[in-house]
Amino acid sequence: MEVKNPKIKSIPFDDFKDNDTLEKLVKELNEGGVNVITGSLDQLINWGRANSLWSLTFGTSCCGIEFMAVGCARYDFSRFGFEVTRNSPRQADLIMTAGTITHKMAPAFKRLYDEMAEPKYVVAVGGCTISGGPFKSSYHVVKGIEEIVPVDVYVPGCPPRPEAILYGMMQLQRKVKIEKFFGGANHKQNAEERKLGLSNEAIASGWKKPIVVTDVPEDFVQELKQTQKEETK
Repeated sequence: MEVKNPKIKSIPFDDFKDNDTLEKLVKELNEGGVNVITGSLDQLINWGRANSLWSLTFGTSCCGIEFMAVGCARYDFSRFGFEVTRNSPRQADLIMTAGTITHKMAPAFKRLYDEMAEPKYVVAVGGCTISGGPFKSSYHVVKGIEEIVPVDVYVPGCPPRPEAILYGMMQLQRKVKIEKFFGGANHKQNAEERKLGLSNEAIASGWKKPIVVTDVPEDFVQELKQTQKEETK
């Protein structure tokens, strides 16, 4: 986006485009006791979006119990800003797919995804969701929801530990924070882009590969356990 000669009192246009001049001005204001923060509007919007993700619960089998455990007091995912869950796709930012998706359920799942407003994300939790799990050779189970919708984060396991689900959600938060909101989430798809069946975020980012949680860092697990001990005292 081109900046066209903004009229700012006491700041010439050439100085406005120069980062060094702006940093010097901010430093002078901070030294004078004025609190000033500079940054892009994309960063501000994405900070708010990343820390207020509303999940559409879609637990179809045993992995749904693990998602329930993450929301309970022992793990308490409200500390990370995604405690609000919704049963309506019109009010959800992401769809947390936890469990087996059968061919009979697939049309309903795709319809819920289509009804979600942009920007929207998909988190695949558990082996059944990712690849069909122990039922992958059966005739009635979808062998991975990426055949139906684009997936942003994979959290493997049968079932995955609550720490893994938390870590996967944190990876999604990092992904949201670096997105381009203007021209990305608000991008109007043309006919060719609609045929791809991808979200605006996937198209704007060049359809990047999804994040796969292969291992939960040990320091993250220890920090989580320490927090639980402090909260139970």
